[in-house]
Amino acid sequence: MVPQWGEFGDLEFALNLYCDGPTYEGDVLAAGASSPIVGGGMRGGHVQVTFKAGGDESSLDGALDGTRIHGHVVFGRDEGSLELTRAGNPRPKPHVDLTPEMWREDLHFLARELPKRHMSAFHFTPRDRFDAAVAELDRDLPSLTGDGAWAGLDRIVNLVGDGHTYIRFPPDPPTFAFDIRHFGGESRVVAVGKGGDARALGARVVRINESPIERVRELLRPLTPVNETPSLREGRVDELLANGIALHGVGVLTDRNAATYALEGDAGKSFVVFAPAVAPGEHAAWTWAYEKPSLARQRADETFWFDFLPASNAIYCNFRRYDDLARHAAALMTAIDERKPQKLVIDLRMNGGGDYTEGLKQLIEPIRQRAFINAKGHLFVLIGPKTFSAAMSNASHFRAMTNATLVGQTIGEKPNSYQEPREVKLPRSGLIVRYSTRYYTFAEKGENLIRPDREIIPSWRDFRTGRDPELEWILGGAK
Repeated sequence: MVPQWGEFGDLEFALNLYCDGPTYEGDVLAAGASSPIVGGGMRGGHVQVTFKAGGDESSLDGALDGTRIHGHVVFGRDEGSLELTRAGNPRPKPHVDLTPEMWREDLHFLARELPKRHMSAFHFTPRDRFDAAVAELDRDLPSLTGDGAWAGLDRIVNLVGDGHTYIRFPPDPPTFAFDIRHFGGESRVVAVGKGGDARALGARVVRINESPIERVRELLRPLTPVNETPSLREGRVDELLANGIALHGVGVLTDRNAATYALEGDAGKSFVVFAPAVAPGEHAAWTWAYEKPSLARQRADETFWFDFLPASNAIYCNFRRYDDLARHAAALMTAIDERKPQKLVIDLRMNGGGDYTEGLKQLIEPIRQRAFINAKGHLFVLIGPKTFSAAMSNASHFRAMTNATLVGQTIGEKPNSYQEPREVKLPRSGLIVRYSTRYYTFAEKGENLIRPDREIIPSWRDFRTGRDPELEWILGGAK
């Protein structure tokens, strides 16, 4: 914090510094803006850097004392005292710091190998468009950062179109301690991680650095599979809104390790928070924006759990992953046989996939054989944009093979699509490229979508108050 400023008053300040030998790089974040460091170094126990602020050259000079820097700063036409405290651990040099020639080797390898390895790399994007994107990135590589090169490669891979084909993030992805999701036309901070600014909780995101949130989403969208549904793509954009590599790679950030988020509260008050990046796993503890967690959001560390709800004479089953499914499903069948519930609810809304044949064998077939629960008005399956891969497949099986009623939102992944991903490593960066090797048809007739029988779209207010309108509809007398 910098006290007694003439123009600004007290001013919140953040310094993001990367040192590579004698070279200093990074940003100074203040007054809602990011200013690049243009020079500096360590001299006599002092950190001295110069940076551009609004066109004016500014400087920071402070004594380094363990995890603190205290000293003096000149900011534009004003100046004052300075005290900074380290907010995160020192970071290694990014894995994507390669020369343009090295990136070019990876690009040419990708352009050659992806069409050979993917079952049908040009089923959606024509070969000439793919080749044009490769040529454009080849031309631009000398002017790109490492994150920009990664983003360029990922755009090319996402032109293939299916949700299983993409480039994995490098092993050192800096992230910001926010979970941001879209509700209607708004992007909301639904959770703040350890070390994040709690004022952001529940606020609307207006800008990231200098870019309006609509522009940020537009820049990130090409990093999502171009032939999947808008709901899947927007969900993946949500995940990138707090990712330093992606935001830096598309030009929203000038440094992958620091960002400013301009926010607006429900009362209309606007404010800016500074976000130093944290390493993977550092913000394990999350504070959520809801007043209380809905039933579906409870027991978040369990992959498969169920509970009997006596008021509704129903069994609710939250099925998030396929781990040890035989044991979990057997316990569920025992509970169904003992309780003889009026309703069974299988929740696939947060299931990202696994082995769909296990879902068929351990869950769908046993339920199908129990006539008292395999009946309209008694069996319900909750689905949504994040119902993916094997979970999407099993949702289609429930529809085709049982008397289930599907409730929620249209599934993000298309049922007739390329899956069964394999991986290949790029030779110079070591980045992992995933590509699909089989085509599946899970919707024999009609459109290539899995829509719910009863569509219910939760609102921001539902999330904030801990309501689950889809489950409430089922338990409240749906037939």
